[in-house]
Amino acid sequence: MQHHILLADDEPNIRRVLAAMLKREGYKVRAVSDGAEAMAELKLKPWSAVITDLKMPRVDGMQLLQHVIEHYPDTPVVIITAHGSIGGAVDALKVGAFDYITKPFEQEDIQNSLRKAIRMRELNEGAVHSSQSGPLGDDPATGRFGIIGRSTQMQEVFTIIDRVAGQPSTVLITGESGTGKELVAKALHHSSDRSGKPFIRINCAAIPTNLMESELFGYEKGAFTGADHAKPGRFELADGGTLFLDEIGEISMEMQVKLLRALQESEFERVGGLKTIRVNVRLVAATNRDLQEAIKQGEFREDLYYRLNVVPIHLPPLCDRADDIPLLVEHFIQKYNDRLQKEVESLSDEAVEVLKGYAWPGNIRELENVLERTMLFSDGEVIEADDLPTDLVERSSELPIPSLHIPAGGDTGLKEVVKETTSRIEREYIIRALEETGGNVTQAAKRLKISRKSLQNKMKEFNLREDS
Repeated sequence: MQHHILLADDEPNIRRVLAAMLKREGYKVRAVSDGAEAMAELKLKPWSAVITDLKMPRVDGMQLLQHVIEHYPDTPVVIITAHGSIGGAVDALKVGAFDYITKPFEQEDIQNSLRKAIRMRELNEGAVHSSQSGPLGDDPATGRFGIIGRSTQMQEVFTIIDRVAGQPSTVLITGESGTGKELVAKALHHSSDRSGKPFIRINCAAIPTNLMESELFGYEKGAFTGADHAKPGRFELADGGTLFLDEIGEISMEMQVKLLRALQESEFERVGGLKTIRVNVRLVAATNRDLQEAIKQGEFREDLYYRLNVVPIHLPPLCDRADDIPLLVEHFIQKYNDRLQKEVESLSDEAVEVLKGYAWPGNIRELENVLERTMLFSDGEVIEADDLPTDLVERSSELPIPSLHIPAGGDTGLKEVVKETTSRIEREYIIRALEETGGNVTQAAKRLKISRKSLQNKMKEFNLREDS
């Protein structure tokens, strides 16, 4: 997939050099001279990332950043600034910029920053974002906190958010990929007395292990090759506000030790620094991993887990809240009507039932992708079941009960028939659950609502290998 980069800089030489550099790396680049032109380009198509100078005529980089955050929240922004304007770049990070790079910059700096930004977008693309700016509000027609959902499971999540948002306690959000963990983190922040302070996010899975410490804690000038100026880390940027550590289960054991100390003491040192920095940060972490299993495997520290898991919030998979699918469908139709210039009004009842009958291993993210793809190729005002992807329709149908065969004149009694039929149904459901989870026994057990051990015993009984 070729990534499209929007570049805004009022210096023609920098535009030419940077555009040529990015094109050599395989990016498709559109270069413009100020923020106003960039805003016009943003309307035309989705962009993988925006690179912008901080100081420009008409509309500057900060104004462009705020526009992107409000209207295109999935799009990461990298700021370019002169040495004398680093303070402005730090302000941009607090507002929501992904990173900043100082002039004169090295090619490697641009490449690394852009690679991380795009990786972050890829990991999080498809999450449901509130269309509101500022604090998230309640919508009685959908849910609360700008989160779509009226199911019992989501009401329980809203109750927890209500109770803990105003407290300083650390929160651990768990749930499968694509269930909306970042939305809950934002709801906690915007519903607290920290809402006027920064909400700083870092995706731990998108940051190389050797860069994680400097990303979290910052570094001093000369700390390592290329560190030609001091740079604050995410803890400093989040001072007074909320730090959201997404995919916390992916950080190394070495970094877990340093993170634990920062959480316990509320202090740390920058890489290469001697001065101890104290911060007031509310930490929210999220993961799609089973951290207790990771502890057993020696991949996650137990003391850090208990430090994070003060208030647990679990987000249910979409298949467990199928009643929320019509609301999500309505939201995505509105979103992609605007983006794709379509006039889809709704899905037919049959199409909605097909969606409700599908297992959604990719959760809300997968639902959004399916609707975008379907709307892209649809010309009507109502999407029918036949318009949905064929493989989804085929996998959505309810599993038929196997036909019964009772030998004529045989000695087979009712108990034997029921036992045989039950075994056949059990085997078919287990095979389907394993197929839908890519052979992941733990996830398949969750879908079947039985323990992992019980599933393993059944697989052995039915002669199904664990890698089925």
